[in-house]
Amino acid sequence: MNQIADLPSLEALGAIDRAHLIHPVSPWRVHEQRGPTVLASARGNWLTDASGHELLDAFAGLWCVNVGYGQESVVQAAAEQMRRLPYATGYFHFSSEPAIRLAEKLVQITPASLTRVYFTLGGSEAIDAAVRFITQYYNATGRPSKKHCIALERGYHGSSSTGAGLTALPVFHRGFDLPLATQHYIPSPNPYRHTGEGGDQAIIDASVAALRAKVAELGADNVAAFFCEPIQGSGGVIVPPVGWLKAMREATRELDILFVVDEVITGFGRTGPMFACLAEGVEPDLMTMAKGLTAGYVPMGATMMSEKVYAGIADGAPTGAVIGHGATYSAHPVSAAVALEVLRLYEEGGVLANGQKVATHFAGGLDALRSHPLVGNARYRGLLGALELVSDKDSKRGFDASLGLPDRIAAAAYRNGLVFRAFGDNILGFAPALTFSEDEFAQMFVRLRQTLDDVLDAPDVRAALVA
Repeated sequence: MNQIADLPSLEALGAIDRAHLIHPVSPWRVHEQRGPTVLASARGNWLTDASGHELLDAFAGLWCVNVGYGQESVVQAAAEQMRRLPYATGYFHFSSEPAIRLAEKLVQITPASLTRVYFTLGGSEAIDAAVRFITQYYNATGRPSKKHCIALERGYHGSSSTGAGLTALPVFHRGFDLPLATQHYIPSPNPYRHTGEGGDQAIIDASVAALRAKVAELGADNVAAFFCEPIQGSGGVIVPPVGWLKAMREATRELDILFVVDEVITGFGRTGPMFACLAEGVEPDLMTMAKGLTAGYVPMGATMMSEKVYAGIADGAPTGAVIGHGATYSAHPVSAAVALEVLRLYEEGGVLANGQKVATHFAGGLDALRSHPLVGNARYRGLLGALELVSDKDSKRGFDASLGLPDRIAAAAYRNGLVFRAFGDNILGFAPALTFSEDEFAQMFVRLRQTLDDVLDAPDVRAALVA
């Protein structure tokens, strides 16, 4: 097929999609009526759809294409590995050089506490593996009652059968019999929605107190772990105060529960440093990652663990017994080769440094939109940010769901040649690639302001605003 499909071919593709392809996190019957938006090609930070419409991608695919599209060295790394060794199982003690090299590299660039790596095909699987390893750890170390896990309200930890319960978003629970009885939540550290007195320290203290209270409620002997994102992504890009992550790490130590940091979104330069944990010197017991690991070019994730957790599992098993967790594509050599090249681009190719340099343009563009009539709050760290839309800036009241604001904003943005995430609760999420230029940020914010203006021009939206 040509880069830009002719209309009959595009119509045929749409019909096939509607008839057969199930899309993730979508309203199935609505999609059958609407049909797909077919993307045809990409280069740099720009997408082109099948009808030739060009779009600036301000969301890096799905928080993941951190190095931009079309990096030829990444393509070559995949092709060369496919020619040399396209697959190698990790079962039966087999391995491959790319997987070995990648495990070593990840141990070098992550917090010092993390010494062991289990490779997955994505973030959801990494979370699922973490839960299984935690269960195995406590059973192996003679504490089988420690089964309960605590996460944050509005947190997102994937959509596996277990991880979706740690995810605290109703759409991932409805109809799936989740959360499980062993899954619990404490409030998000959300500065914009904080209603108590005091500033950042009050928010931090409230989170620590909430964790202590939840552990006391469940019983310390029953709680296994606390899961958190350093910045909550799909829950609305909630940016906690600096110092929050470190305080929660210290609290878990005192409470004798494992500290699991989900860096699937925040890892690989998204918030500035290679990992958000590194900004505060936080050393977790387990860490999950994906997305930026391969920049979305091929599927891969990882669950990293401390030597304490690894040894507890390894030494607690009967002599010679296998640890019964694995997957066919764990440590896939092509994915590992791609990840190694992506990591080289971050460090030697200047991608990480560029992301840090242009973050001021990202922050400035978001801050400038605070004065827009629809915007109540702008928040960000590094190249991860959000705008929260409100109908009343004083009360911070959002818009009624009946307005269908997210869909209208996404459609207006598309017309204006811009892609970002319009969440269902009046929050707009942004995660531009670390390769964005100053000029691309200028274009992004011109198009974003035009999008907000277009939506504001609708009489029903304007009428919903409190003067």
